[in-house]
Amino acid sequence: MSRSIDTIVVAVDGGGTRCRIAVSGDALARQLEVGAANVSTDFDAACAELNRGIASLTEHCGLDAVQIARAPAYLGLAGVTGSAIADRLAASLPFDHVRIEDDRPAALRGALGSQDGFVAHCGTGSFLAAQLGDQRIFAGGWGPVLGDQASAQWVGRLALSRTLDCVDDLRPVSVMAEDLLSRFGDAAGVVKAASGMSPTDFGALAPVVTLHAGRGDELAVSIMEASTRYLAGQMEAMGWVPDQSICLTGGIGPHYAAYLPEVMQQDLTKPLGDPLDGAIALAHAFQEEIEHERC
Repeated sequence: MSRSIDTIVVAVDGGGTRCRIAVSGDALARQLEVGAANVSTDFDAACAELNRGIASLTEHCGLDAVQIARAPAYLGLAGVTGSAIADRLAASLPFDHVRIEDDRPAALRGALGSQDGFVAHCGTGSFLAAQLGDQRIFAGGWGPVLGDQASAQWVGRLALSRTLDCVDDLRPVSVMAEDLLSRFGDAAGVVKAASGMSPTDFGALAPVVTLHAGRGDELAVSIMEASTRYLAGQMEAMGWVPDQSICLTGGIGPHYAAYLPEVMQQDLTKPLGDPLDGAIALAHAFQEEIEHERC
């Protein structure tokens, strides 16, 4: 039996590590996960992953190509730097009505819902965002070359760099540095491996830093402190004041809680949801806009 599509929407949360795709409606809620979908890093690969995931989810939900094409779609994707790349991607997808933005609005909406507050999102990449009444403010998210401070890839990259400082006797002996050196054999192994690492590869080293920081390793702690100085400074520059809630999201984001200034720690709140929740909410909002235009 063919499903009614009147209330079905498609939502996508895509990042440098994974991409989640959901179909949401009054009587239908399904999702699946595919590989990385950063359209700036590898546009063709991102398109392939998205279309593969959409086709698979369409079949899994018992929908057909016409139904999925007519469903309003909202995509929040890493690497969307402007309308040109968004329009190019839209032309490669099977939707009649699609809105494509970078991954920040979905993460903000997912964490805060309709409430006011600030979000420091630190996954493979990073950015900061604020929701103050009807105003949304974003900072960062410019990728691993020009930004993404405090992200997992930034932490992993910095850990290797400071490990080499230890080799040069510029920093004290560190258990974390010894751990990383043993993983790659020696300093030459670190340099060789780093030359071919992707942001995801660097990000995979972040748990080594958080582990050793939790054990009090000074080198690891210094990296966590450098990250939180950046996050705190950016939020203050964006207008944060005490008593405004702060959510730390992403894979490494919550690990910064203990390193933030005490005044900020007092305003930490748990996110209401995740970026896919935000993308679903924005997809339904997009659906309402379309219906309003039809009236």
